[in-house]
Amino acid sequence: MFGLIGHLTSLEHAQSVAKELGYPEYSDQGLDFWCSAPPQIVDNIKVTSATGQIIEGLYVESCFLPEMLAARRIKAATRKITNAMAHAQKHGIDITALGGFSSIIFENFNLDQIRQVRNLTLDFKRFTTGNTHTAYIICRQVEMAARQLGLNLSDATVAVCGATGDIGSAVCRWLTHRVDVKDLLLIARNRERLQALREELGRGRITALEDALPAADIVVWVASMPKGVEIDPDTLKHPCLLIDGGYPKNMGSKVQHPGVHVLSGGIVEHALDIEWKIMNIVNMDVPARQLFACFAESMLLEFERLYTNFSWGRNQISLEKMDLIGQVSQKHGFKPLLLES
Repeated sequence: MFGLIGHLTSLEHAQSVAKELGYPEYSDQGLDFWCSAPPQIVDNIKVTSATGQIIEGLYVESCFLPEMLAARRIKAATRKITNAMAHAQKHGIDITALGGFSSIIFENFNLDQIRQVRNLTLDFKRFTTGNTHTAYIICRQVEMAARQLGLNLSDATVAVCGATGDIGSAVCRWLTHRVDVKDLLLIARNRERLQALREELGRGRITALEDALPAADIVVWVASMPKGVEIDPDTLKHPCLLIDGGYPKNMGSKVQHPGVHVLSGGIVEHALDIEWKIMNIVNMDVPARQLFACFAESMLLEFERLYTNFSWGRNQISLEKMDLIGQVSQKHGFKPLLLES
């Protein structure tokens, strides 16, 4: 059995969804309540592969909210993730994906140091961040959406915002070794990590965001949007492909211009309907078939009986692993979300 650990995008979103999922006692509660709320299994899932194989899974709502980080309730946030992992393991789930902020919190706050959750010892081999599949899908979106727009990658400048992160660094490796892009712009907050990445790649220009955006034909955004940062679509190239790999995905509403094409990054479409209700509440256009690639990774590992932490640790995603998860993804009927024709 596979599992998905997720969370909602805001307190307001959580309150509205709680009522819809049958938790009225959660629907009018404030942040203090959500800080103490335990994880809940809120959905049973059935997925049919393009091969005909059928698997089942569970969705674990961690009750984490991004406001917890903004309010500096770090202990509450980290407790949410470890408690949700323990809840998944306690229910016998073989492989569980950490979705959204779950994997970011796990890595940034070194939760691998916390193996004991009350009377349960966490078995980290039962968990995956799903970042390998996400990185693979974003790379394929770059290639395929560029083709849709008539952009020749060998003549294109690609900017990766969040280049030193787990997903961003994997995208940069792919663009360096698998795709012949003309120029690669590396953007991140930590200069030392940027320099280390450039040395590893043997290419790329470390660039400030305000300089990179007007120069880029394609922007891959895999970082959180800093407060106060706005993207003026008039300063971008036209056409420009902007792949929004963040969560929540809001660049489509923030960056609107006929020459700027915003694509939800790291989203896959399945060949067959998935039996679940959870994607209805995260505003997917086709909730029966569209989902986050990180969630799909746990499904793929279940289909293949690869019960291991396939994606784990910072900057450990290899091209070989991306190739493997990509082959399995296609085999079972998943494909990258592309621009509407």
